[in-house]
Amino acid sequence: EDRTHAAYDPTYVNRCWRILVGVARVLEQYRTPFVGKSSPVHFWWGSFDLATTRYSGRPAPPRDWPTRWMALGAQQEQSLAGFWPGNERLSEPAFVAYTYPEPPGCRAAAVQPDAAFFHPELAEFVLPYEQVRNATDPAATILDFYRSTYEIGAILGGWDRQALERPDPTKIPGAAGRHFRRGGTTHMTTQAEEVS
Repeated sequence: EDRTHAAYDPTYVNRCWRILVGVARVLEQYRTPFVGKSSPVHFWWGSFDLATTRYSGRPAPPRDWPTRWMALGAQQEQSLAGFWPGNERLSEPAFVAYTYPEPPGCRAAAVQPDAAFFHPELAEFVLPYEQVRNATDPAATILDFYRSTYEIGAILGGWDRQALERPDPTKIPGAAGRHFRRGGTTHMTTQAEEVS
């Protein structure tokens, strides 16, 4: 039992709790238009992250996983969106997202907002928490990131978006479309396409 690292600072515990509650609220909003199989927003106690996962409904290719529960969780194609406090590979808290299996072209796709990027070591899209904290509208910035990364993975992965999605009642009216490059061609999904 570790008695050395047993300090309890109520101010920092409260800050952490408020961040997790706020992120959970945004993740619930993000889940709204998806009618396919998805996980509830859940807390991973081992890595202290919060996430939700959308599934395409198609099986994922088999691969070796370190544990049985990880293998069971990756039996279907999936798109994860979450918040992670970081570790030695990512030394700051961040919003993260990935699609498994990773579709070709995913790493080179332009993600929104501009502060987001693909982290090759993690094989995930990352949006630093500090960028969100300083944004004019943090919730909209997070939603832009989650929607953008999902669209990249779902489009490049050939997901049946018409069957899996419904109009998003939380969408900000007049929001611009999303752009990404695939095979030298720029693709754009507009709000009208997202609603149809």
